Amino acid sequence: MHRFTAIFLFFLATSLITQLWLARRQLRHVRAHRDAVPDAFADRVSHADHRRAADYTAAKTQFGMIEAGYLTAWLLLWTLGGGLDLLDTFWRQQGWPETYTGLVVVASLFVIVVLYELPFRLYQTFRLENKFGFNRTMPATFVGDLLKQLVVAAVLGLPILFVILQIMQTAGPLWWVWVWVVWTLFTLFIMWVYPAVIAPLFNRFAPLEKEDLRRRIQDLLQRSGFQLAGIFVMDASRRSSHGNAYFTGLGKNKRIVFFDTLMKSLTDDEIEAVLAHELGHFRLRHVMKRIALLLVATFAGLGILGIVSATDWFYHGLGLTHASTYGALLLFMMAGPVFVFFVQPLVSLASRKHEFEADAYAARHVDARALITALVKLYRDNASTLTPDPLHSIFYDSHPPAPVRIARLANPAPA
Repeated sequence: MHRFTAIFLFFLATSLITQLWLARRQLRHVRAHRDAVPDAFADRVSHADHRRAADYTAAKTQFGMIEAGYLTAWLLLWTLGGGLDLLDTFWRQQGWPETYTGLVVVASLFVIVVLYELPFRLYQTFRLENKFGFNRTMPATFVGDLLKQLVVAAVLGLPILFVILQIMQTAGPLWWVWVWVVWTLFTLFIMWVYPAVIAPLFNRFAPLEKEDLRRRIQDLLQRSGFQLAGIFVMDASRRSSHGNAYFTGLGKNKRIVFFDTLMKSLTDDEIEAVLAHELGHFRLRHVMKRIALLLVATFAGLGILGIVSATDWFYHGLGLTHASTYGALLLFMMAGPVFVFFVQPLVSLASRKHEFEADAYAARHVDARALITALVKLYRDNASTLTPDPLHSIFYDSHPPAPVRIARLANPAPA
């Protein structure tokens, strides 16, 4: 066995075993606390809602375990199993230039991935989400979304892929630096254009109509020294009853988006508090920090790709017979996550730190009690468990566990 093959298999097996072990811990912990609402939530979350959240969490965790196993098998099939090599050999026989061959190979694999993931998406939407009363997606909407996603991916993805492959072939040993520059510009462009062009392809966005709430929000924005393009309500209820709110866009395209489901669940005080939390992410530069971290990670990743793509062991160790620019890119995208799996807890830790900071920011600008009641409603309405396994939460959760988060808002540390 090739040495790099053995290393790859070791990391793959270790990551899968860890995922399944953490999932089993989550199942045991959530089920063990299914019938007891935490004291801090006893007067605000019913036993029925708590049990529903536990059952929903358990169902998602079990589904995730099955999906992890299938994804591991799929990765083995398309690397060491020779799937990618067969696909590459087929298109190489057409005798096209390498860039065009690469485009077709990547596009073919993308379509295969979409088809492979389709049963999981169907089950999650029409079985799992439906069972717990969240799904509102009609089959026609599901198909329409899928087709639009494919069109958007083709319109945006193929041109940038062509440019990247051309740079990889013609820019010399430091091609990866130029690819990073192009990818950075493309990423920032997508972030800028997404709110005004891409998102409206999938949802309708209407300006916030409640005048009293609009004035309160404008006052909060003025106190925070924040300017944006608008405040919108999204028709999320066409697809799901989950509630949420978010900021999106860059520069003059920054906007606030509330799910219509959230607007129906929260009071004006609570909506203002949720907005203050989201404002905290921007005012504390969390968004820019995350973008910067993404760009640094991309730079490092491309640097590593620049090194390994010039070696034979990288291709042979992952089951590809012919070395190529697009082959290196595909193998790196497929195998890379296996080697960085154990970085996930650090990413989660940084994200939870940002959530605590945004909560503290919100508490300085609005009544913290309104944010507490809003969060409790969000946990309840989205069936988010109040009792996650601590180790599972540390590894995966981008947001702090509900009891910890609520306790810190109710009893803030002295400044």
